[in-house]
Amino acid sequence: MSRLFRLIKITWVVARYRLDDLFDGVSLPWYARFALALLPWRYLIPARGPRAERLRLALEALGPIFVKFGQMLSTRADLLPPDVAAELTKLQDQVPPFCGDHAVRIVERALGESVAELFCEFDSTPLASASVAQVHTATLHTGESVVVKVIRPGINRVIKQDVSLLYSLAYLVQTIWSEGKRLRPVEVVAEYEKTIFDELDLRKEAGNASQLKRNFEGSSILYVPEVYWDYTHQNVMVMERIYGVPISNLNGLRQQNTDFRLLAERGVEIFFTQVFRDSFFHADMHPGNIYVSRDNPADPQYIALDFGIVGSLTPEDQSYLARNFLAFFKRDYKQVAQLHLDSGWVPAGTNVNDFETAIRSVCEPVFEKPLKEISFGQVLLGLFQTARRFNMEVQPQLVLLQKTLLNIEGLGRQLYPDLDLWQTAKPFLEDWMRQRMGVRGFYRALKQRAPELVEQLPQMPGLLHESLQQVKRLEHSLLLLEQQRREPKGWRIHWPRLGGILAVAAAVGSAGWLPALPDEWPIAALALAAGALVLFSLERK
Repeated sequence: MSRLFRLIKITWVVARYRLDDLFDGVSLPWYARFALALLPWRYLIPARGPRAERLRLALEALGPIFVKFGQMLSTRADLLPPDVAAELTKLQDQVPPFCGDHAVRIVERALGESVAELFCEFDSTPLASASVAQVHTATLHTGESVVVKVIRPGINRVIKQDVSLLYSLAYLVQTIWSEGKRLRPVEVVAEYEKTIFDELDLRKEAGNASQLKRNFEGSSILYVPEVYWDYTHQNVMVMERIYGVPISNLNGLRQQNTDFRLLAERGVEIFFTQVFRDSFFHADMHPGNIYVSRDNPADPQYIALDFGIVGSLTPEDQSYLARNFLAFFKRDYKQVAQLHLDSGWVPAGTNVNDFETAIRSVCEPVFEKPLKEISFGQVLLGLFQTARRFNMEVQPQLVLLQKTLLNIEGLGRQLYPDLDLWQTAKPFLEDWMRQRMGVRGFYRALKQRAPELVEQLPQMPGLLHESLQQVKRLEHSLLLLEQQRREPKGWRIHWPRLGGILAVAAAVGSAGWLPALPDEWPIAALALAAGALVLFSLERK
């Protein structure tokens, strides 16, 4: 019943905001167009406002799970028209807090002690609230100021219900829309499901925070708060409380004389370091999750929060991305097109010259502008729209990376409008490629695999001998096949089979099991039996 009521609410929201007209102009089967034409609200409720704004308002009306899904979709310009993608970036994850007494009971149930025993002080009034969890301030008995993150009660059931409906919608889109298979909506929902359920386990977020802290241990550009593992549970996490200036508070940053240019460049450096050096990056770097330390404004240091969503890339994806970026910087569009083919991002039969021409038509006008006016994020989105014409398949593993890159560039330009993202990134990528492809890269890979190689070394002679034997057996088999191929085709008698048939016939005859035949049949019967014997005994050469 709850799912039925939820479906009724979704239908009402779709009708209220006239979301059906999002499909106008989309290539749909006749039965889908007929069903849309029969919707009664198309003739009763007028569409007020732009379609993108109506979609955003509808998602906000449907609640936090749909808001988060819309935020993820806002990064997918390969899925959405530009106006819709731009409007979805305005979605706000603002949810009223739940009762502080509920939070206290959740903490006590999870950690097995009363709040008074766990903390010297605990503020039941939440410091911040979001769709999945809310945060309270507290003080440990040892004196450290901490924040206590508590999962919202009942959110698991709500998420399961809404994700199930999203799957139904994804299957419907994949079935009735001609581009549904290429865009892989079911995989997009599956990726979202994994992300949202990972956020429900605060032990995973705590592990992400600890990993990121190790990666930037001693760094002057990024600080990650400490996790208190003794106070961390699946639905409760305790972390060091930080005191900084929110990255969105530009006036506060100006008042402390922050070096905005250095701050913007360090944001780019942090992103590329996480992606290419560590292959482990914070994938939810919106302004609400980023602070700036007050300690040394002339040498600004970022502070990261909220580690529920992180991303990683395979070495192959890292290499292809770095080579793509560098090819863009050098205007080597042929290399960009070829890399897309090599990586399998576009179908193997794509004409590389046509693809190169399409890429050039997007990128070349941009390069005519001063570098400081170039938006790498917009170039990336333009390329996705171009690749759509060449049946480029959505890459789910790159969703978080695209989102993070656009967030970083937007943040950097807000802090320092003259930020030259390409000039900042190019030296880093060139150095990374030299380390990966040069002598140092070979030495590092050899050093990493040394224990494995040493362990396998005693087995090498046996493996080598077995490999040689397999090669020898394969050569023998190929030789036999070649001999059989060269033999003249025809029929021959299979003597063992003929002998077996005669033996069976003799045994049957001696036992008297053969029926009596009329006197005029013996010669015909003998001829028929002989013919049958020959046929059954023949085999093809």
